[in-house]
Amino acid sequence: MNRKQLIELIKRKRSYLCVGLDSDITKIPNHLLDNDDPVFEFNKQIIKATIDFTVAYKPNLAFYEARGMQGILSLHKTMQFLDQFSNECFTIADAKRGDIGNTSTQYATAFFDKKASGFNFDAVTVAPYMGEDSVSPFLKFEEKWVIILALTSNKGASDFQLNTDVNNQRLFEDVLKTSSQWGSPENTMYVVGATRAEMLSEVRSIVPDHFLLVPGVGAQGGSLEEVARFGLNDDCGILVNASRSIIFASNQPDFTQKATDEAATMQKQMEATLREKGII
Repeated sequence: MNRKQLIELIKRKRSYLCVGLDSDITKIPNHLLDNDDPVFEFNKQIIKATIDFTVAYKPNLAFYEARGMQGILSLHKTMQFLDQFSNECFTIADAKRGDIGNTSTQYATAFFDKKASGFNFDAVTVAPYMGEDSVSPFLKFEEKWVIILALTSNKGASDFQLNTDVNNQRLFEDVLKTSSQWGSPENTMYVVGATRAEMLSEVRSIVPDHFLLVPGVGAQGGSLEEVARFGLNDDCGILVNASRSIIFASNQPDFTQKATDEAATMQKQMEATLREKGII
């Protein structure tokens, strides 16, 4: 899915919601555990419950890799299921990869080359610490996206990301300024946590046109209104991720209805912000 198609999808659904499929098998409803693949069944029902309100899905690889081959099979089946909605959603592998060039080439193949690996994600999250040659292999795939960690929502982000260098620039500013030269707004996004929404205006001063993936709304306490105020650009330019607040809104048989309700509520809030900005 290219940038134009993503923007059109956002306008059509009047939403910039990304649902994180952080599908922890210890938290899914007990009645699903009798299925041959309870995680896939859970994901399938969550997707069906939220697809009308959602423009992106983001499986977090840790929750699948932790279960070995069975977990990878659950992820593969989930992505196969999402294939039928290829015009209805953008898919993100939340993998946070990044290594020397030949290793990153293999990571890129794993997530983007369906013939080689069976996976065909639209985007993958990448850690930029090792520099341009660790990111550039991902950018060689046409109409695929790299989502670079810039300013995250976790407490430990202040250990490095907010530190200043000799030029009185913070690390996240260096990351944004330097990495924005590696790709373009057509194939590069940035992770900026919602719990640091007040800094989105600073991020926007450096990367005004790039899409931002914004986690931290919902269970982590980030404010959707603040994210929209500081983060929206003329094309929308943000994907707001919510995971636990939607997929684990209930652990009872009504979990799909609760997920629908949560996603619909967020979509209505997003629609209002898009109208206020004049995007729709």
